[in-house]
Amino acid sequence: MAVVAFCSASGSPGVTTTALGLALLWPRPVLLIEADPTGGSGILAGFYRGATEYRAGLIELALSPLDVAEALPDVATPIEGSKASYVAGTRSHTQAVGLRELWEPLAEACHDLEATGQDVLVDAGRLGLLGSPEPLLAAADLTLLLTRTTLPALAAARSWAESVSHRRVAWRQAGLLLLGEGQPYRASEVGKVIGLLVTASLADDPDAAAVYHRGATPPPRFASGPYIRSLTAAAEAIQAQVARGRTELLEEVSR
Repeated sequence: MAVVAFCSASGSPGVTTTALGLALLWPRPVLLIEADPTGGSGILAGFYRGATEYRAGLIELALSPLDVAEALPDVATPIEGSKASYVAGTRSHTQAVGLRELWEPLAEACHDLEATGQDVLVDAGRLGLLGSPEPLLAAADLTLLLTRTTLPALAAARSWAESVSHRRVAWRQAGLLLLGEGQPYRASEVGKVIGLLVTASLADDPDAAAVYHRGATPPPRFASGPYIRSLTAAAEAIQAQVARGRTELLEEVSR
């Protein structure tokens, strides 16, 4: 089981949309945590189109008199028809700063879920913002930087990748998740320039992504289309990279 965090360096490449799509297609029970410091639940406002009321989320978790691990199941909401649940994010960006003391115990609680057979996906939003959940990014088994393959997007991604390479950002294991490979640069070119392994590439299909982004009606052949196929392949690649990382860590410890 694993904790995987998703983030971006700049712009809006679709971190929330991608994390939600992966959660809904994840092969095992999974908890999606909306930790984006910009505020507002992308799931409630987007996927559910504002038709589902806010029940509980990170704020209630932070204010609970219980330990975070004990309170976490009470603020998790199941997504019908899937193996996924989610913890809604803050209602406003001003609340994100108040969660500073929540991130470390939440990171520990996420890893404790491994004993229950549940994975965790973290939507950390854009890097470098006030209130960013840095302890969640640092504690994740794998932190994935989502980026398009345009030159401006890659320039921003490279800046953060250099911080990871020089240990200025303490991530356990990092990778790239590409959106729209070949528009214009290929995965091999991106990996070489950025200096991080390209874990997977997602099809750039706005109509299909809109199903998760804003609750749009699925286009024809949605379930068998390139976007869903790429998400499914990405889920498999992510799990494989986490497994390799753990094996390498065990080998280092045993030396």
